[in-house]
Amino acid sequence: MLALPRGGVPVAFEVAQGLGAPLDVFVVRKLGVPGHEELAMGAIAADGVRVLNPDVLRMVPRAEEILARVTAVEQRECERREQEYRAGRPALDLRGKTAILVDDGFATGASMRAAVAVARKRGAARIIAAAPVGARETCAELGREADEVVCLIQPREFFAVGEYYVDFSQTSDEEVRVLLERSR
Repeated sequence: MLALPRGGVPVAFEVAQGLGAPLDVFVVRKLGVPGHEELAMGAIAADGVRVLNPDVLRMVPRAEEILARVTAVEQRECERREQEYRAGRPALDLRGKTAILVDDGFATGASMRAAVAVARKRGAARIIAAAPVGARETCAELGREADEVVCLIQPREFFAVGEYYVDFSQTSDEEVRVLLERSR
């Protein structure tokens, strides 16, 4: 079970507990549009993976310049989180295994697409993308990249992941560390 931090960690923790599966993090960073950070221009992940959302990029003035600046900032944050959450432990070996990638929801799907790309690059035999809620179109798109998509709620009209949570407050680094420790 691989959680996309930070929001995917509490969701993946519950799923891992239910399945009796090991839990680890899969650090991915959304490349948010400045001023509208929840809207993803794309996402970055380990192994130099970067996926872009051309539909969003077309709406961004000076897209290349802004994308480069946001990518640099998010790359540093990706590295910080990798060190913070792993505490020296190596990433799980995915070769020949089923990777269940869990996030708190699928809006544009950029973060999950980046995670799927890394899991493929690392040799996962099967990749399942999972979230409690997601835009129908995004779930369908992810189905072309992952081997399976599990998304419980796919409303006709989707605006934001946070609309489907009673409490969608930011998950802290400390909460991530605690949940990872509890799952060991």
